[in-house]
Amino acid sequence: MTDQFKDKILSIPIYCMPGMAASPKIFEFIDLSDKFEIYCLSWITPKQNELLSDYAKRMCNKVKHKNPVLLGVSFGGILVQEMAKYISVYQIIIISSIKSRIELSFPMKMAKKTNAHKLLPTQWINNIDLLAMFSFGRGIKKRISLYQRYLSERDPKYLNWAIDSLVNWKQENVIDNIVHIHGISDNVFPIKNLNQPFIKIRGGHAIIITQAKWFNKELPKIIQNI
Repeated sequence: MTDQFKDKILSIPIYCMPGMAASPKIFEFIDLSDKFEIYCLSWITPKQNELLSDYAKRMCNKVKHKNPVLLGVSFGGILVQEMAKYISVYQIIIISSIKSRIELSFPMKMAKKTNAHKLLPTQWINNIDLLAMFSFGRGIKKRISLYQRYLSERDPKYLNWAIDSLVNWKQENVIDNIVHIHGISDNVFPIKNLNQPFIKIRGGHAIIITQAKWFNKELPKIIQNI
């Protein structure tokens, strides 16, 4: 058996889920060693009144390896936690996300109580600037045109479903085998609302893009528990 074939067998599959409305392009600067194989997932159209748990089951069909690492950004981090309830995983890594509904921001908790998010006119989705700031945080305002290229999902049906699923997420207890990485200046999920454990790094909600060098250096260590 050649060394190249051995490396192929021993490589760890990593399935990456982007954040709300974002495309897999947000992972374009992630470049790990040959010990890892990266597979990027994309959002699929939700069914009418589909529960997040049922959506997660459907997304699991796109995972073709046993015991993969599931990595999710923002709302994608919530989704991979739901997916891990139906398939065996090597590890769960969430970035710029939350581990339970307790960590939701105050405005999001109020939206759940009042259903205020359902009153938003769907026309705001056509405002690409607002959508970019909602997806990546207010900190990108000066470079908003740069971040627009990472947006792929502008279907009102998807976005309304995603926002409703986010504010109504039911998970209370932190699941096992999870690593949480978060920017200290995140204004979508403020760090003050988070419970330990999590790894703090510089940056805002878009650290998967702005701190790609950190992830390229540290993710292999985290996954291999070095």
